[in-house]
Amino acid sequence: MKFDFSQVLDATLPAPQAQPWNGFPTYNFVGGHNDAGSLPVDKIADACHRILMREGATLATYSVESGPQGYLPLREYLVKKLDKYAAMQCNPDNILLTSGSLQAIDLINSALLPANSSTRPTVIVEESNYGGVLTRLRSLNIDRVAISVDNDGMQTDQLATKLADLKAKGVKPAYIYTIPTVHNPTGTIMSVQRRQHLIDLAVEYDVPIFEDECYADLVWAGTRPPALYAMDSTARVIHVGSFSKTIAPALRVGYVVADWSLIGQLLSLKNDAGSGALEQMLLAEYCTGHFDTHLAALNVNLQQKLATLTTAIDREFGTSAEYIRPPGGIFLWVKLPDGVDTTVLAERAGKEGVAVNPGVEWSLEGDSNRYIRICFANPEPGIIDEGITLLAQICFREFGVPEVGGNLLR
Repeated sequence: MKFDFSQVLDATLPAPQAQPWNGFPTYNFVGGHNDAGSLPVDKIADACHRILMREGATLATYSVESGPQGYLPLREYLVKKLDKYAAMQCNPDNILLTSGSLQAIDLINSALLPANSSTRPTVIVEESNYGGVLTRLRSLNIDRVAISVDNDGMQTDQLATKLADLKAKGVKPAYIYTIPTVHNPTGTIMSVQRRQHLIDLAVEYDVPIFEDECYADLVWAGTRPPALYAMDSTARVIHVGSFSKTIAPALRVGYVVADWSLIGQLLSLKNDAGSGALEQMLLAEYCTGHFDTHLAALNVNLQQKLATLTTAIDREFGTSAEYIRPPGGIFLWVKLPDGVDTTVLAERAGKEGVAVNPGVEWSLEGDSNRYIRICFANPEPGIIDEGITLLAQICFREFGVPEVGGNLLR
């Protein structure tokens, strides 16, 4: 007889994976995958060869002779990159390299949300938000306060009201979490005025800001507002970034930028003997000479894929689908009519090879069950077109909308 692990597992664990992974669906619009055609495989291979020939012997040490914060040349490159793209002034000691941005998020939560607190910590987050963050916050013994997002990002007037209400109740939030530049899932970019208002409120109520900037380089215009970290003079902003959306998610290289008083604490919690060094080494070697041109080409390709997606949605869904064309990123946040339950739609579509994220996975409240998040970065244009056509057919079959597709009555 097989051993029954269920008798020894922690009862509070999440539900187990139903079955082993058996490949991507035919029309895969989920996850944060990147554009495979834009991945500079040859140049990355050359960079990997060069760095191994030059410094490969350092792999014999846990920290490749760079210390526990990660490969020093990559941290030095990030200092220059963040200055150029986000107007941030920092030094290599302000940077901790992590195994993707999710490890960075976990470390920050471990530091700022004590598990054994006598009172429930409170976190302020945007109402529609990154599913990975929401999943983690839901698993913790905390209170979540949701702030709405519009075309200019987090509604800081609403934030001001919520902060005042919390103060009146004697509650001081552990942090304010925001994705200010190319928000996930809405794709919005927070205005400079709201960034300043957010910082002013954080200073007034003495709360740290957790700034997630994993998509910030994917802006079609090529320029973006300064990071909150760059606008803050009080060292209260914790900045998190990643190479997953600009180079490759499978490399699993993210980073935290913060004052040493926090970086030193995060190091005491990062007890994994160091994140993968080879990935850090090849990124430093490749990005130093090629990042700018790669990013420009990637953004062109992503914008073209977005155009393919919106053309297909307009043709197949017509006025049944509402969306705001994002100024960058890899996601489209689509609102469907009353009566369409996107959780049910995602389940039914998944059975026919069309994978989309239902809105409830990316929201805390509101009418999120009418939204779907569509990732357009990875599928080829023809697959995008076919997948949206099939999704509209499934939606009509299940909910009676859209009644017209491709200029034909269904």
